[in-house]
Amino acid sequence: MISRRKFVQSTSAACVLSAAPLSKFAQAAIGGHKPEDPLRWVDPRIGTGGHGHCFPGAAMPFGMVQLSPDTFNDGWDWCSGYHISDDSIMGFSHTHLSGTGCGDLLDFLVMAGTGDAKLVPGDRRFPEQGYRSRFDHADERMEPGYYSVLLKDYNIRAELTATERAGFHRYTFPASDKAYLILDLQHGYGAGDGPVTSSELRQTAPDALAGGRRTSAWGRDRHAYFSLQVSKRPERIVFYSDDKEVPAPTAADLQGKNLKCVLYFKTRANEPILVKTGISGVDAEGAAKNVEAEVPGWEFEKVRISVREAWRKQISKVRVQSANAAHKRVFYTALYHMSLGPTLFDDVDGRYRGMDNEIHTLEKGSHHYSTFSLWDTFRAAHPAYTLIERERVPQWVNTLVRMAEQSPAGMPVWPLMSTETGTMTGYHSAAVISEACNKGFTGVDYEKAYRLMMKRAMVDDYRGLGYYRKLHYIPADKEEESVSKTFEYCYDDWAIAHVARKLGKAEDAAMLVKRSTNYRNYYDSSTGFMRPKLEDGNWTTPFRPIDMGHSKKWRDYTESNAWQTTFGVQHDPAGLIQLCGGREAFVKKLDGLFSAAPDLPEDAPPDISGMVGQYAHGNEPSHHISYLYVYAGAPHKTQARVRSLLETMYADQPNGMQGNEDVGQMSAWYLLSALGFYPVDPVSGNYVLGSPLFENAVVELGEGKQLEIVVERKDPAHQYVQSFSLNGQPQQRVWFHHSDIAQGGRIILTMGPDPNLTLGADASALPPSLTLA
Repeated sequence: MISRRKFVQSTSAACVLSAAPLSKFAQAAIGGHKPEDPLRWVDPRIGTGGHGHCFPGAAMPFGMVQLSPDTFNDGWDWCSGYHISDDSIMGFSHTHLSGTGCGDLLDFLVMAGTGDAKLVPGDRRFPEQGYRSRFDHADERMEPGYYSVLLKDYNIRAELTATERAGFHRYTFPASDKAYLILDLQHGYGAGDGPVTSSELRQTAPDALAGGRRTSAWGRDRHAYFSLQVSKRPERIVFYSDDKEVPAPTAADLQGKNLKCVLYFKTRANEPILVKTGISGVDAEGAAKNVEAEVPGWEFEKVRISVREAWRKQISKVRVQSANAAHKRVFYTALYHMSLGPTLFDDVDGRYRGMDNEIHTLEKGSHHYSTFSLWDTFRAAHPAYTLIERERVPQWVNTLVRMAEQSPAGMPVWPLMSTETGTMTGYHSAAVISEACNKGFTGVDYEKAYRLMMKRAMVDDYRGLGYYRKLHYIPADKEEESVSKTFEYCYDDWAIAHVARKLGKAEDAAMLVKRSTNYRNYYDSSTGFMRPKLEDGNWTTPFRPIDMGHSKKWRDYTESNAWQTTFGVQHDPAGLIQLCGGREAFVKKLDGLFSAAPDLPEDAPPDISGMVGQYAHGNEPSHHISYLYVYAGAPHKTQARVRSLLETMYADQPNGMQGNEDVGQMSAWYLLSALGFYPVDPVSGNYVLGSPLFENAVVELGEGKQLEIVVERKDPAHQYVQSFSLNGQPQQRVWFHHSDIAQGGRIILTMGPDPNLTLGADASALPPSLTLA
């Protein structure tokens, strides 16, 4: 299994159902009053520092292009190509990853300058040695769909915007007889000579270039193509191979691993030169069609305004009311980051490159996507999308089914463009597909999806699954990360069981549900932890719950330890509570997680961050854990803990994230928790109440339907739920189902300074566990 850190180390050192009236806020959101512009609260700087790994540049919601500055292209904290700690820029490339723990992309870098062009970017310590330029963060402007910066060494203002499949640059030059743009096809993520295995470049017109490249970084044998045009005819274009000048390619493409070209211009003071670049995973001709369709002219401001309106529509899908400006900045930026992936991966003519590396054509109206960080996003991001992205959900699910059908690797694990990175454990495309099925999304061939999922579950010899089927656990002496893999396979079994039930396959469903309890075979009652087990049935030794594993050969847990993995049961909390000795003993054990010393062994990956005791908010296996108190009848403890995490794990600062953003998951935890609920078991469709951060919220569900959340409290510090009303009906439970709100709904939460120890405490009020409903 390829972990995120391990990879980086290898590459660099219908209506509201309540009779109660809508709140004034909801009336304003519907149209009684013009609400405030939510874009004012989006701050793309958040996550560009620390270990957030976010990029600050221009993109469309879920677009193929992410046109953004690159300050460095190697090292873990530069997985997105940018870090707030840098003070020089290499240039502007057209594809970036948002918040991942592995680096890749950074395709087709363009940089502007004056004087004699240098052919290498140069060292960050000595920018003058290359074409990179110093800059000040005070000269940057970041907003959804737009980025601008002053390149101080050249006195050039760079501006970027983007459509779905094209990047649009505007460079405002000083007066110069040697103004230039450099296009660097060698640039990519990784040390040394970089990831390029082959590339081609050609001049298609006096003002246009085209080409492509194949890279093997995180994604192996990845294809990317471009078509680029400038608004002013260059005085000359000089081509380079291996940094040596070569004749301009005429009859055939220039080919090699290190191709570059420099376009020279004579410019007046404050003269703008624009660049528009289409990209494609198919071929350069597809890239040309993309840019022609989406950026037919040279009206930069028109495109920028259009992109801004697209973002305004996107960010307006959830509206919150609060006097706390910092909370609103974090919230709306979270929604922004959630809207950067998955990413579109098809051309305007419907073609796309599949996981079999073949070119396919979609049916009209369909789209293909990429960049599914499934080990992360199945937990909260995809559940959130089932609320606010109902049109896209079937497109994403159909993409995953196509991938499973076309890919030699089978079910998607972490697909990037046309490649399967294989990163992380489990195969949680099954969870995303099954959640959509269980929540009633149509337009998907679930019979086909079921066959593909069952092949993985029942047939494939994949990462310990043979042991999982035979022994009902995976031995630690036969497979790395055995405990975590078993837990992930349990959840994928549970997910597939929902599709089996929907399709009338009762025997399969029962078998899968039973097998989803395999996690119980790791519980060691003598220690109170989930402990690695050998093939002969004995526990591994030595054992410390803070350790990643029992030996130096490999880890037994995935980016976690026994503390976090013991609570890693999302579908059967009642079973876990029983293992731990009942509700009281479980609550004590869970309290111990948060109060334990935050010690970690020397070999712990940096992904384990945001520590509260042994709880690690900076990594996804912990994300549901604070909500488990609800399953033990102690929801007040969930409410207090969630409020604390909302306040301490996020900030409206560049380093305001504890851990990688992970293509929307870190943000989705905040967004849903701030609204007041969270999907501990996403496939089931159940949401568990926490502690809402805002006074009111309206979630646009599509087709004119809304979920309104009204919070009644006298003081923003009041964190405990006193009463819960759902669609006009008072509740004694503190959870609800997707079907309760899918057609519109109204939640009223009355808050107070002290816990209500009876609400949600009775056994009859607990959320379902291991129940196919």
